[in-house]
Amino acid sequence: MSKTIQAIRGMNDLLPETVVAWRRVEDVCREVLAAYGYMEIRLPIVEKTQLFARSIGELTDIVEKEMYTFADRNGESLTLRPEGTAGCVRAGIENGLLRGRLQRYWYAGAMFRHERPQRGRYRQFHQIGAEAFGPPSDDLDAELILLTARIWRELGLRDLRLEINSLGTPETRLRYRDELVDYLEARRDQLDSDSVRRLQHNPLRILDSKNPDMQALIESAPRLLDHLDESSRRHFERVQQYMDTLGIEYHINARLVRGLDYYTHTVFEWTTRELGAQGTLCAGGRYDGLVEKLGGKTTPAAGFALGMERVVELMSIQGLAVADTPPDLYLAMLDEAAEMAGMRLAEAARDAGLQIHCNIGGGSLKSQMKQADKSGAQYVGILGEDELTGGCVTVKDLRGSAGQQSVPWGELTNFLVKQRRTSE
Repeated sequence: MSKTIQAIRGMNDLLPETVVAWRRVEDVCREVLAAYGYMEIRLPIVEKTQLFARSIGELTDIVEKEMYTFADRNGESLTLRPEGTAGCVRAGIENGLLRGRLQRYWYAGAMFRHERPQRGRYRQFHQIGAEAFGPPSDDLDAELILLTARIWRELGLRDLRLEINSLGTPETRLRYRDELVDYLEARRDQLDSDSVRRLQHNPLRILDSKNPDMQALIESAPRLLDHLDESSRRHFERVQQYMDTLGIEYHINARLVRGLDYYTHTVFEWTTRELGAQGTLCAGGRYDGLVEKLGGKTTPAAGFALGMERVVELMSIQGLAVADTPPDLYLAMLDEAAEMAGMRLAEAARDAGLQIHCNIGGGSLKSQMKQADKSGAQYVGILGEDELTGGCVTVKDLRGSAGQQSVPWGELTNFLVKQRRTSE
């Protein structure tokens, strides 16, 4: 006998008890994003490989090592999206969505990277992201951080740390790059193999190394913040002023460079110590040159993405349990005639917005009562021969002290609506 087929390593099922918490995060994000003027956009999971090579950077780990890339039947190279910003920019350019002073969009869905699966890092993972196109001003950067802070408050998450930095302009980074390379070349014997590989093509990524043996070397490296031009420095100072005025606590992390080549000026991360090594919940920043790089007109932009798996896990760790809504009534039906009548009653109640779980597949009254209790319903309704004759439902309170009573069929919906209002 053949073995059962299992899910692909690093691509996980989301079971019903987990999905309840996911819906909570999605609902909060949807409401907060709408309050800030963001409109939802839904993007393809598969894009042309060149989109990510041009946007993320051909020499990044994502493009070099982690993308799921394949040739379709026409020989065109396609890739499962490893992140959402590039696709959103592509859609904006292609569909003429970036015209006007300020355009705000958000999206949600699965992303894919071929990494070594571990806690908080999976091959299929899910993000909610937001992108704003238009002004190059620092107030947009501040609003994005403020928006994410509101999401954490609405979810009830605690003890998060906001880290911010400025990457300046591409011109700034070019000048800084030369000094950083000189510093690292003089200490080449202290670099690990990944850093040696990055040294000539992407040296700033060395600053993001998590190798503990590299941390002293990185801490002593020249700081990009010390090389900002006057305009970039003012931009970053203004973002800090907004944070101070709005009461958002932050920490400047001069080594925060992000893993994607397209970032400029402000970058930020929200982190926690409660998830171990994968403690970044949300990250983003400004990317003023990406739209032009992908063929559009020069359009400043900024955005962020949060990791759903990590947010949901942190909610669980912090005891922010989310329970699914139990049904208003579990309907036990004791013979075929009762099942016919019960289905009609249930449909009428559902028309009024009630949740009714009907017993399916028959069974004794005792077994159906056990299922009613297991469903979490406040009430069980019993339909048997006597109830059919009398045109009523025997309604029993499973969670309180109201006992049981006989409710006429025509009054069942109103009875349940009234009970729901009383309990709210």
